[in-house]
Amino acid sequence: MTTHVTIIGAGLGGLTLARVLHVHGIPATVYEAESSPTARPQGGMLDIHDYNGQLALRAAGLMDEFRGIVLEGRQAVRGLDREGNVLLDEPDDGTGGRPEVQRGELRQLLLDSLPAGTVRWGHKVRCVRGLGEGRHEVTFADGGTVVTSLLVGADGAWSRVRPVVSGASPVYAGTSFVETYLFDADTRHPAAAKAVGGGSMFAGDQGNRQIGAQREKDETLHVYAMLTEPLEWFGGIDFDDPAAATERILRAFDGWAPELTALITESDTAPVLRPLYSLPVGHRWDRVPGVTLLGDAAHLIPPNGEGANLAMLDGADLGEALAAHPGDTEAALSAYEQAMFPRSAEQLPTAEDPDHPTLQDVMNIFARDEQPS
Repeated sequence: MTTHVTIIGAGLGGLTLARVLHVHGIPATVYEAESSPTARPQGGMLDIHDYNGQLALRAAGLMDEFRGIVLEGRQAVRGLDREGNVLLDEPDDGTGGRPEVQRGELRQLLLDSLPAGTVRWGHKVRCVRGLGEGRHEVTFADGGTVVTSLLVGADGAWSRVRPVVSGASPVYAGTSFVETYLFDADTRHPAAAKAVGGGSMFAGDQGNRQIGAQREKDETLHVYAMLTEPLEWFGGIDFDDPAAATERILRAFDGWAPELTALITESDTAPVLRPLYSLPVGHRWDRVPGVTLLGDAAHLIPPNGEGANLAMLDGADLGEALAAHPGDTEAALSAYEQAMFPRSAEQLPTAEDPDHPTLQDVMNIFARDEQPS
């Protein structure tokens, strides 16, 4: 008898799992706290790697659709120092293994691949409790409940499912991003647009300040000012006053090249604080019947280019494990976790691609005494 799978969270990992289950004829329902697919912006660009994210899309049977949303040229990477000098300039020659897509478009691709009604919107989880014999009751904020014998927490950093299997909680990683956007950048912000180039740009030094930017669709620059400071430091900034917040963040980048600080001062949106949190590296748990985790719920780390890719691969691997063990949920969950735990503990790319630096590759430049030749 096929067990119906209950998935909490309609992010990329949960949707990939639902899609792979659908491919194998396994029924699933996804419960999502957001009220609709368009309830909030879905973030910026993602580079989908040929050694994890693309493997997941192949398992989901969606590679052709994926190729249709790739933004050509966005694999280009630039590294600058704080004076604006170019330390690294890698063009996109079309041969890299990490094509870039808009996160929202990738999520919509996955949603469109599922049968109508698979995702139940507006279902924010309040708590989860075990009922014994592998069964769990999920209670939603509106008081509704669902009982399931196969529960998957794909509900991100602050997972409501995680406490069923683990006492670990995310802790502040010591760095926060301040997010800004520049629209119609080539026309309205030409100096900043030139500094960013055609893909991703990272600027910094050996200190605790960096600026990253990605060129999205329609001349949009998505910017992250990265500051390594305690949460109390950010608590002294009034982000409800955009002008004051911008001025305070700008002071943290005193002496930087104007084309770089323009990515902060010329923002077309109010600055938004994004603190970074992480779970312990190597986070794992003892096998709990009838439940498991994937993505950030299982192995949250600060951004290094792998998070979304690992979540999708988790979803695909779990779906294929369930298909490979019909009628034996525990064997499937054990097989999935035995593969996922060591993979997530590494938290690093599993294939080398010297022709296309990642964010971490570029940041490593700023941690060295010498500059690249």
